[in-house]
Amino acid sequence: MQFDFRNPYLSTRVPVFARNVVSTSHPLAAQAGLRMLWKGGNAVDAAVAAAAAMTIVEPVSNGLGSDAFCILWDGRALHGLNASGRAPAAWTPEYFRRKYGADAQHPPKRGFDAVTVPGAVAAWAALSERFGKLPFADLLEPAIDIAERGYLVPPIVQQKWAAPVDELRSLPGFAQAFLPHGRAPQVGELFRFPAAARALRAIAQSHGQAFYGGEIAEAIEGFSAAHGGSITARDFAAYRPEWVAPIGQDYRGHTLHEIPPNGQGIAALIALGILRQFDVAALPVDGVASQHLQIEAMKLAFADVYRYVAEPSAMAVTAAQMLDDGYLAARAKLIDMQKAQDFGAGSPVKGGTIYLTAADESGMMVSFIQSNYMGFGSGCVEPTFGISLQNRGHAFALDARARNPANVVAPGKRPFHTIIPAFLTKDGQPVMSFGVMGANMQPQGHLQTLVRMLDYRQSPQAACDAPRWRYNAGLDINVEATMPTSTVQGLAALGHRMEVIDDSYQDFGAGQFIWRAGDPATAGYVAASDPRRDGLAAGF
Repeated sequence: MQFDFRNPYLSTRVPVFARNVVSTSHPLAAQAGLRMLWKGGNAVDAAVAAAAAMTIVEPVSNGLGSDAFCILWDGRALHGLNASGRAPAAWTPEYFRRKYGADAQHPPKRGFDAVTVPGAVAAWAALSERFGKLPFADLLEPAIDIAERGYLVPPIVQQKWAAPVDELRSLPGFAQAFLPHGRAPQVGELFRFPAAARALRAIAQSHGQAFYGGEIAEAIEGFSAAHGGSITARDFAAYRPEWVAPIGQDYRGHTLHEIPPNGQGIAALIALGILRQFDVAALPVDGVASQHLQIEAMKLAFADVYRYVAEPSAMAVTAAQMLDDGYLAARAKLIDMQKAQDFGAGSPVKGGTIYLTAADESGMMVSFIQSNYMGFGSGCVEPTFGISLQNRGHAFALDARARNPANVVAPGKRPFHTIIPAFLTKDGQPVMSFGVMGANMQPQGHLQTLVRMLDYRQSPQAACDAPRWRYNAGLDINVEATMPTSTVQGLAALGHRMEVIDDSYQDFGAGQFIWRAGDPATAGYVAASDPRRDGLAAGF
């Protein structure tokens, strides 16, 4: 594909052209990945090194207690890895009702009763063992160095570090780990995390076993018990990430691939399947009609996703049924180009996240995401090893009468999950590894950026820089302050209820993109990094 590399949007970034690339939301993590490539490692080695570094340099979004997902092209085939956490053995609806009352609808947002078994470290180990070239311990060296020596806190990370302090200050271990002077670090202030360096060394030396069957798991069990939690070292020992086959949707001669449920990546596939029924490219790229059409397609997708998606074994419908061409064509007919609507779910039955990507000159491409969910996650930080634990358990429902009864908590079950890596192919060959982080903005970001690239031939950096919208619920959307005033007014006239927001961090996501360019023999990459974060695309 030939892009128009003229960028019509104000940006602080230019695309990076190289044969080996790492793109992350923090420069030190991108450099960690490049160090592995310089040492003779491959894209998996680079991605794992960058992911480990990200737990230190962007703790507002992820940590050693995160979950993770990955899609990678190994040079011949596409592979998916689901490293989302499972519920502790003690978790049942009755467990939560006894503790939080009969009216509780979800596990709590913060504290140990929001923590499922974290999967990120298991993802690093699994990726390294199956596809890496360098010794696993080498991959964690940059993160250990950063944690011990410290780093200077950048502006956007600092903004999100300071925001939840009042809510999280009293949670176990939080102040000790993340408020070194009784407050959030200031911009440019040095932050060290020696406890996390201790954990990383133990993980490196044991290829992750210390986390799931050794001293770290035991420390977390003790810390949990001391603060009213139920997660145990046995829960950690039982955990395994799952290799999965990505699911896909064809669009404009390409195929978008996502991890199958329990994640929300299928929302982007549904929305694209709906947009296939329209000539999107005939509409002005930033005009009212194009944006309205994409918003309505996304609403239809979320209506089904929030009703049906959960742990696959508990779902009443399959991913294939949700992606059926005839079903999506029928859903597309519900869109009215003259007004915004609040859609319900259809009936498809027949009868705080970070994202990074890396690619190397051998052709290996890695799309990787890990997250603590809501900012600092549960707010609980095991002090000996600096394990900042996610709060994915909050996504479970507690009542079978909930909107999505398939997502009711049970021992060993995985909750509905928001973090989703993405991958694009054409004729079975790799084209782009990419992702847009930020809660339910993720499939919306996948949709909006892909439409810009495939329908309008905008370059990855331009598609990344362009103004975005975010669907919330009902008729409510947010739009970025950079969206043209005429488009905002036109969407309002169609009935969209809007709030215009200027937020550089969460509300409109933040993406990293690596597009493969050139013929296979001399292929290189075009990389973009989102200016909404402190990030960097770097290569050689």
